[in-house]
Amino acid sequence: MTTDTNSTCCDNQIEDVQNIADKRHIAIDKVGIKDIQHPIKVSDRSTGEQHTVANFNMYVNLPHQFKGTHMSRFVEILNQHEREITVKSFRNMLSEMTERLQAESGYIEMDFPYFVNKQAPISKVSSLMNYQATFIGEITGDETSIIVKVIVPVTSLCPCSKNISDYGAHNQRSHVTLTVRVDSFVWIEDLIDIVEEEASCEIFGLLKRPDEKYVTERAYDNPKFVEDIVRDIAARLNEDKRINAYIIESENFESIHNHSAYALISHGFD
Repeated sequence: MTTDTNSTCCDNQIEDVQNIADKRHIAIDKVGIKDIQHPIKVSDRSTGEQHTVANFNMYVNLPHQFKGTHMSRFVEILNQHEREITVKSFRNMLSEMTERLQAESGYIEMDFPYFVNKQAPISKVSSLMNYQATFIGEITGDETSIIVKVIVPVTSLCPCSKNISDYGAHNQRSHVTLTVRVDSFVWIEDLIDIVEEEASCEIFGLLKRPDEKYVTERAYDNPKFVEDIVRDIAARLNEDKRINAYIIESENFESIHNHSAYALISHGFD
C-alpha cells in the first residue's frame, strides 16, 4: 500500500509538459507516430481470416493552444486490441484515438503484406502470391472515410511490338496500384481479381511447363498498353456500387527501355 501511495504521489508531482499552453497560436495538421509494427488479423475470402504484421502511421490534429500530443497513447491504443485488429476494429480505432487525444480529426494508415493461395492455370499446383495492401482511415467530426489500397503485379504485352514484329512481342511485369474509397465491405481479393482480369495476364508464384506455355500465349493473345490497363479497370469500377471513388495507377517496367511507362486515372477524389 505504501509503494502504491508513493508512486501516485510521484506521478502527481511530474509536470505534463504536453498540456502546457503554446503561445505561438499555430495549429498542427498531423502529429503522432510513424512506422510502428503490430500484428493484425484481416478478413480472407478463402479461409475466413489471415494473420500478418502491419506497419502503422497514426496521427491526430493538434489545436494551436496545446504544446504537444501524448505519443504514448497511440501505442496504448494498438496494444489494447491484443493483436486482433480487424477492418471493423480499425474503424473503431479512429474514434477511440481522437477521443483519447481530444482531437478534432484523426488518421490511421495500416500497410501490410497480404497472401492469396493461387492455383496455376493448367497443372493446378498451388502457391502463395503476396500483395501489398493498405487500409487508410480518416475521421473529422462525425464523418469517417475508409480507403483500401492494393498493389497488384501483373504481366503486360505491348500491342505495338506485336503488330510490327514478324514473331514475338516484348512484355514486362507491371505494378497496378488500385486505391478505392468504399461505401460497404469489399474483399481485398475482389480488387485483386479486377486488376488481374484486365491485365494481359496475371502472375503466379509457381508454374509448371504447361502453365508457362499458357501464360505466355495468354499474354500474347491479350496485348495491352499501360493506357488500356487503367481504362479497362476504370470501366469495371464504374459499375461497382461498393466503390465511390478510385485512383488507378499502372507502371510498366519496360523490358526494352531504361524507363517505365505510367498511366493514372482518378475519379471521385477531391
